[in-house]
Amino acid sequence: MTQSNLETTVLALNSGSSSLKFGLYRVRRSAVACLLSGEAQAMGSKSARIRASDAKGRQLLDDDTAMLDHGDPVRSIADLLARGPWPAPQAIGHRIVHGGPGLREHCRIDQVVLQRLEAATAFAPLHTPAALVAIHQAMAHFPGLHQAACFDTTFHAGMPDVARVLALPRALRAEGVQRYGFHGLSCESIVHQLAGALPPRLLIAHLGNGASVTAVLNGQSIDTSMGLTPTGGLIMGTRSGDLDPGALAYLMREKKLDATGVEDLIDHRSGLLGISGLASDMRALHAAAASNADADLAIRMFSYAAAKALAAMSAALGGVDLIVFTGGIGENDALVRAAICSRLGGLGVALDARNLDADRPQRELISSDRSRCTVRVLCSQEDEQIARHAWALC
Repeated sequence: MTQSNLETTVLALNSGSSSLKFGLYRVRRSAVACLLSGEAQAMGSKSARIRASDAKGRQLLDDDTAMLDHGDPVRSIADLLARGPWPAPQAIGHRIVHGGPGLREHCRIDQVVLQRLEAATAFAPLHTPAALVAIHQAMAHFPGLHQAACFDTTFHAGMPDVARVLALPRALRAEGVQRYGFHGLSCESIVHQLAGALPPRLLIAHLGNGASVTAVLNGQSIDTSMGLTPTGGLIMGTRSGDLDPGALAYLMREKKLDATGVEDLIDHRSGLLGISGLASDMRALHAAAASNADADLAIRMFSYAAAKALAAMSAALGGVDLIVFTGGIGENDALVRAAICSRLGGLGVALDARNLDADRPQRELISSDRSRCTVRVLCSQEDEQIARHAWALC
């Protein structure tokens, strides 16, 4: 069916470190329609929950049964599809955060691809093992279906050497130690949504529990804030973002942290959670900021870091025509957007009162008429991108 216009039903599985988003889509060359969608959250904790609803918002599933890993929600999804009136999936697409140096293009999953993914787990130990569990469970519950691996790194695979190469010895670079970049499926979805209105110089601020800024020139990624792993770049929910490398050497030497201890610190106990000592969720920080100085500091540091990244990436583009905010914070937090944009006057950014309008359409402009740079809020549509790629590949 590759390159055909046949209608295909695709199950998209979007694995996070402790979550699994999913959607069932009817896909044609010219259109993608969502039949149902949902998310399993907080797997491995007492607050684990899986929810699903149909395209009209009617609840199909709301279960707080314990879920230990990504295999449990896949089983729940299979049960839901088996008892519902929806068409059975004909293909499955998986979001894979990092395929390492050997997997840079979206592809069908076979044994060779699985072996390469296993070998690449060191590049994204928070995400790849979870995705592999979902793949194996999908194979078990949907035997015989073609499955596609859709990589967050693919969108950035063509970055120029000045952005891609890390200042390390050649021998390490030859082993694949380089800037890969992530949130690629989200960036793809923004470019797809803009379509004929895509400007030459675009900045995408994907701000959520994971956060990154990407510079897009004529539809192609030329630089991005994340690096070898999804821990680099901006301050995130529990991830540190960029640190002085000497700080890590200090922690290993003086605090006797090994590699596992360092990973735990910078991936799970840093970022907004580490700064505030309270929460990784921006909503909780806003609620506490008036009386908690550390919560207020966490919000201000996040906004400051994002503004600096946007300004820096504008230099990579030689200016900027459009800034798009996306991701959970980017789409929903008007106060953070305002704080970021207040520092971007040098780029000619000026927001309109519509930025504070919670009921505005997602595609509506939030920049004012006097802004030299247009600013929009667009919904990240990673799962639709997964469905499109699975349709094309399978």
